[in-house]
Amino acid sequence: MILVFLGGFAIMVLEIVGARFLARDFGSSFYIWVSQIGVVLAALALGYYAGGTLADRHEHNDALTWLLLGTGVFTGAIPEFAPRLINVIITRHPTNLAIPILWQKLDPALGSALIFLFPCGVLAMLAPYMIRLTAQRVGHVGRISGLVYAFSTLGSLAGVVVSGYLLIDLMKLSNIFRGTGALILLLGALCWFVEGRGSTGQSEEVAK
Repeated sequence: MILVFLGGFAIMVLEIVGARFLARDFGSSFYIWVSQIGVVLAALALGYYAGGTLADRHEHNDALTWLLLGTGVFTGAIPEFAPRLINVIITRHPTNLAIPILWQKLDPALGSALIFLFPCGVLAMLAPYMIRLTAQRVGHVGRISGLVYAFSTLGSLAGVVVSGYLLIDLMKLSNIFRGTGALILLLGALCWFVEGRGSTGQSEEVAK
């Protein structure tokens, strides 16, 4: 359950800190939070579906391990590439004209999607993956699903509290992203370890 707890934690750190990051260029408007929350919810929906499909199609989920490792690198690099992406979004508007109200609403959503949809979507894949890996008997799927999503939500709660009350006050945004990237790399390593142990256990059962 530590995997889904840390995954939920990382998602909320990206959501809270990401909104603060976007506000530096798009302003501290209501549209920032609407955009960030909407993008993260879309990422969760896509990640849950993709993770469930991946878990059912492949007996061993090496692909998820590699996705997490790639996501860790992507997240750690946000301070390097994200400002240029946001600059492209902003500078495409003529400087001598007011930005239309429609784009004032959509530009933050576009920036959020380009930066945060991918990492949050991959992190969301952890929950269905862990359900598939842990549920050894069909009769226990309901209880296991409840536990997995409970731990994921507790991790999200911890992410909100830690990022909102501690990280933003104590660390630079760039360092928070790099630290979150390192955490996701750790999740990839843990996923590989869990997968390896699961494969070993299955081999021993077959041998018996």
